[in-house]
Amino acid sequence: MPLTVTPLYAGALALLLVFLSFRVIFYRWSSKISLGDDDDKALRKRIRTQANCAEYAPFGILLLLLAELQGAPIWALHLLGLTLLAGRLLHAVGFGSTPQILPLRQAGMVLTFTMLLLSGLGLIGHALF
Repeated sequence: MPLTVTPLYAGALALLLVFLSFRVIFYRWSSKISLGDDDDKALRKRIRTQANCAEYAPFGILLLLLAELQGAPIWALHLLGLTLLAGRLLHAVGFGSTPQILPLRQAGMVLTFTMLLLSGLGLIGHALF
């Protein structure tokens, strides 16, 4: 069974993570901070924006993969994948902005949690019934 949906969203989320990582790397380079955050609030915010994506995206991708392997409908997989991707994008923009754009950050978390909850419940339901 070839996978078609999960690789699309995994690839897009990987690009987002690379972009956020480069924001940290370039800021470190320009500020000459090679280790830690040197109590630099802007660097700390970039680090946390990147880390937050790295904390949530992999688990969302894993759930999407399991749903695809279990034979979830393609429309449901795309809905879950788009929800995760949009959530991570909105959160990164909202949290990473100075000042924060709180409605984007909140919407990003709501979308991310919605994807995780729906995927988790769907996987449990499929396993039990």
